[in-house]
Amino acid sequence: MGCGASTPAVRPEVAGARKEARAPANVASQPEPSPASIAGSLLGKGYQNLEADYELGKVLGRGQFGTTRLARHRATGQSLACKSIAKRKLTSAEDVADVQREVQIMHHLKGHPNITFLAAVEADAAALLRTIIVVVAYCHSLNVMHRDLKPENFLLASPAEDAAIKCTDFGLSVFFKAGERFTDVVGSAYYIAPEVLHHNYGPEADIWSCGVILYILLSGMPPFYGDTEKEIFRCVLKGTIDFDTEPWPGISPEAKDCVARMLDPNPKTRARANELLRHPWLRENGVASDKRLDDVIITRLGTFATHNKLKREAMRVIATGMPAEEIAGLKALFEAIDRDRSGTITAEELREALKMKGAVLRAADLETLMSLIDVDASGTIEYEEFLAATMSRHQLEKEENMLRAFHHFDADGSGTISREELIAALSKGGLLSATEKEVDAILKEVDVDGSGTIDYAEFCGMMTRNQESALKVADASRSTRGNISAYKASKTAV
Repeated sequence: MGCGASTPAVRPEVAGARKEARAPANVASQPEPSPASIAGSLLGKGYQNLEADYELGKVLGRGQFGTTRLARHRATGQSLACKSIAKRKLTSAEDVADVQREVQIMHHLKGHPNITFLAAVEADAAALLRTIIVVVAYCHSLNVMHRDLKPENFLLASPAEDAAIKCTDFGLSVFFKAGERFTDVVGSAYYIAPEVLHHNYGPEADIWSCGVILYILLSGMPPFYGDTEKEIFRCVLKGTIDFDTEPWPGISPEAKDCVARMLDPNPKTRARANELLRHPWLRENGVASDKRLDDVIITRLGTFATHNKLKREAMRVIATGMPAEEIAGLKALFEAIDRDRSGTITAEELREALKMKGAVLRAADLETLMSLIDVDASGTIEYEEFLAATMSRHQLEKEENMLRAFHHFDADGSGTISREELIAALSKGGLLSATEKEVDAILKEVDVDGSGTIDYAEFCGMMTRNQESALKVADASRSTRGNISAYKASKTAV
């Protein structure tokens, strides 16, 4: 389906229809096309010759529908993993939807160093497990459940001993909402959680799979074994874990505890990804720290809040013009938070969504975040605001997106953005209306050469510049002058 690296890969089998983003509450349901009607192009894009840019090599793995091969970029020499899918095997609308969803999820998760896109002593096992759990935490924070975690779905980036590992194969992955339960039995027998076999599961099932992986890393054997799938499932449901036979007597109690917390048969008490990253066994081996893993969405929202109005409007232009499959994950996240289906997110809805995911945000921080993102002072976050704030850095920095945003402001096509063009673009009565004083401040910040205009290089510099989250800024401010940005009393979260 695609090549696994951070550069765009040609996808001959899968492509996507471009459409403007709209608030979920206003999107009408469309009849689902039959598989035959989209057999030529699954997502409506044209075809490109993959082998013009990539040299395909040895087979790395095979699945039910696809084959993954080593691919080398002819121009750069970069090695990637390229998955191809036989369209003749997609015989139902469900098969087609599965492929389309995998593309959407790969777009949604793109940018994480240990996720492809389109060990051992205890210390080695701990290091490897931490990477896997970090990936799972990242996926879950973006409301994606992998559902097929196993050693075969982690690839080494290179033959080097210290090579990074990459999580791959999101063919069975799904978007989920907080509290949503799934019933279909999917995954690989050794790694399936007991609640999956009971047809009632959520993202905790991924943690169980990680526990099985760790058990195998430490002992060389799966914890639940059988000659047939039926026998394996019987052992999984029984849930007895062997910590008595070799090599377990020589394995540390902390490592055993880590395994046991992941293989807890009760998903409600099973350790979460962020809890595991603070587990003593990981810390004492120098792999994990005491620092809580930041929630991806809160980090993105907090960083967006610190951007000037030009960058925020440029991000809105990019977000609303991205292909439907690239924003499908963000749309699902918005809908999961917008519990009353109003097309907006309130402070209370955001707080509840974070609570359901195990993240805690202080009332003052939530107040600050909402006040800075809610540019029209409506007391809510609009769909376009959410899209712009939460899209990934990879999506933001794609050349085609950067050019489209620049041309939006460069109305006369001169190759630069003038003061007058900025005033016109930021004073159209939209969500990000700016005063002339604010426009002058933006020019002073972005116009590096002092020409009085913003050229493309300066625009890109502004767009790619790293900025601290508004919540970190708020913390620093509180240390000297107490709470900042008091929000309207009627809308304050308690």
